[in-house]
Amino acid sequence: MAKKEAKTNAMRMVENAGISYIEHTYDTGDGLLDGMTVAEKTHQDPDKVFKTLVTQGDDRNYYVFVIPVVSRLDLKACARAAGVKSVEMIPQKDLLKITGYIHGGCSPVGMKKQFPTYYDETIILFDTILVSGGRIGLQMEINPEDLMTLTNGKTAQLTKES
Repeated sequence: MAKKEAKTNAMRMVENAGISYIEHTYDTGDGLLDGMTVAEKTHQDPDKVFKTLVTQGDDRNYYVFVIPVVSRLDLKACARAAGVKSVEMIPQKDLLKITGYIHGGCSPVGMKKQFPTYYDETIILFDTILVSGGRIGLQMEINPEDLMTLTNGKTAQLTKES
């Protein structure tokens, strides 16, 4: 019998808040982990599969932005949303130290600290969206309003056309 993987911090926090979600797992053996591949492997519309990106503002604070995997982050729009002059992506090597998550498994839920979190405005177009469940190969399908409430998130226009 296959061993059940332990729950991630993200899953525990969602459950403790009384929020329902659907777990989607996918094979990571081929090493393809980009968002479009995740959408394909989970048989989901890529517009409703969201990636979590962590930045640091010119004020030295960290800001989390959650955008569709098909989109590119607009750093100027993100800075406006966060109310700072500028934001930059944090170095990938610092992600684990800052958030507790590794690249490809970063969830907006359950980071070491709750940072200001912003969701692309398209999130409200869907009944459910997918975000990382806190581990590579795991996505959580969740109601966007529940997710925003749990993370104290706000919506804003955060992306630019590719």
